[in-house]
Amino acid sequence: MAPPPQGRSRPRTAARVAAVQALFQSEQAQTGAETVIEEFVRHRLGERPGGGGGFEDGRVPDAYAPLFASIVRLATREQDRIDRLIAEVLPADWPLPRLDPVLRALLRAGIAELLTAEGPPARVVINEYLDVAHGFFIGDEPRMANGVLDRLARQLRAEEFAGT
Repeated sequence: MAPPPQGRSRPRTAARVAAVQALFQSEQAQTGAETVIEEFVRHRLGERPGGGGGFEDGRVPDAYAPLFASIVRLATREQDRIDRLIAEVLPADWPLPRLDPVLRALLRAGIAELLTAEGPPARVVINEYLDVAHGFFIGDEPRMANGVLDRLARQLRAEEFAGT
């Protein structure tokens, strides 16, 4: 489990970390969005009753629960569309099922946020998920996540990239 970078409280980043974990769990266990959201809210988000419990204990203590739930719901509801978008930008010899399942969950969460017109600016979404990727991976996966999210952000929110 990856803590938010730089050790400071970042509730929105923590929500994104939890969303990636929930999407991973949902795919592995074949459970629906509401089931995994409920489990995370009850058992993984926030501190334990009586205090304590951090990332090392499998918890995401500072996560902003409404953002977490929104990302998981949207990524699940739009998964077919999101997976098509990802597949379009991956190299032909690297199909979506070949991706690490955590990286797949991360991309789904990031693209779900990019699909939200009233969400944060695309560059913020990309930077946030790049931070999250560095918490989960030490290899080339963060670079791949950055590339995929950047290409899709430029497609989905072209107006934010006009002139760059």
